[in-house]
Amino acid sequence: MFPPVEEQRRELLRGTVDCNVEEELVARLKRSRETNTPMRVKAGFDPTAPDLHIGHTVLIQKMRQFQELGHQVIFLIGDFTGMIGDPTGKSETRPALTREAVAANAETYKKQIFKILDPEKTEVAFNSTWMDRFSAAEFVQLAGRYTVARMMERDDFNKRFKGGQPISIHEFLYPLVQGYDSVALRADVELGGTDQLFNLLIGRMIQKSYGMEPQIVLTTPLLEGTNARVVDGRLQGDKMSKSLNNYVGIDEPAKEIFGKLMSITDDLMWRYYELLSSRSLDEIAVLRRRVESGEAHPKQVKVELAKEIVGRYHSLSDAESAAAEFDQLFARREVPDELEEIRVELGESGQIALTSLLSQSGSVTSNSEGKRMVQQGAVSIDGERISDFQQLLQPGSYVLKVGKRWLKRVTLA
Repeated sequence: MFPPVEEQRRELLRGTVDCNVEEELVARLKRSRETNTPMRVKAGFDPTAPDLHIGHTVLIQKMRQFQELGHQVIFLIGDFTGMIGDPTGKSETRPALTREAVAANAETYKKQIFKILDPEKTEVAFNSTWMDRFSAAEFVQLAGRYTVARMMERDDFNKRFKGGQPISIHEFLYPLVQGYDSVALRADVELGGTDQLFNLLIGRMIQKSYGMEPQIVLTTPLLEGTNARVVDGRLQGDKMSKSLNNYVGIDEPAKEIFGKLMSITDDLMWRYYELLSSRSLDEIAVLRRRVESGEAHPKQVKVELAKEIVGRYHSLSDAESAAAEFDQLFARREVPDELEEIRVELGESGQIALTSLLSQSGSVTSNSEGKRMVQQGAVSIDGERISDFQQLLQPGSYVLKVGKRWLKRVTLA
């Protein structure tokens, strides 16, 4: 038996950006409950970059919510579309992958997603299953179900066209094939990131053209990286990305995941709770009230979040060990909970030498003094003594200690 419709609606819309169309979602939830028939919920992944970070898992967590509410989740691996190359957000034609590369990446994906999804309740599909059987005539018929004018409404295509950048014909096929996947899978709901909204809406139109009831489209936000901050009352920061070194990889060691999550600000913590935690919205609201009333310390609430995430990708014992090690490294080395924070802006290089950081942070008066302090073993970052004064630091948040008394949290951005 499915939970009450309003309870499902509230949980499924949690943390989403777009819902096309909410009234249709409610209607399908009602029908599903009345007929005791699960909705078919599709999310597609092109196996182009198989290493996942927790930013990628926002969408997979939403799939898990559908799964826990009793609906059928379909993890679609776009092995066929991966050989086309998703043009979303690209300023030039994206290189297509070989079938061998797609197959290898797909296997890596499958191993990682089942750290979140229940493998017994997850349908894994490959769109080559039906697209490899498509004839040339069928491709022409599919292409006839959408117009060039509508395709050029897509922002990245429009910018490339106006800028004189080439657009290959095969790139137009990508959103059409993605839309046909919804026909083949009889999708009731399709999930995707906000950058996929155009493609997902095409899926609705393609289903209509085949005489099907159009799918509901739900988009999830792009998770901010670990160095995001609240500025003028608004959370600001780049999306999580390995290239920006503001990510938490799900295959990283337990203590790395724990430490990175403990480095985020209290404001960002609530964003991560909403998008990543398995706790209900009511439970999170209780936690927040306890912190705001002074009944609970934000650090301890952050510890609970970090332990939940580590436990998900490793084990509960690993989470406890990581928490104990973190406590020993920081709390017992007299790092105060409310540590003064300073911000150092990075230049175009996106990194900074340790000696420059020391002087810019005000912990030393010159680069030469900073070099001397490092050589004397008087400089530590995140509890670890630094011996290389030429070390380069990437964007992120660090606890910097210089000498016996200078101790601050330094954010590089």
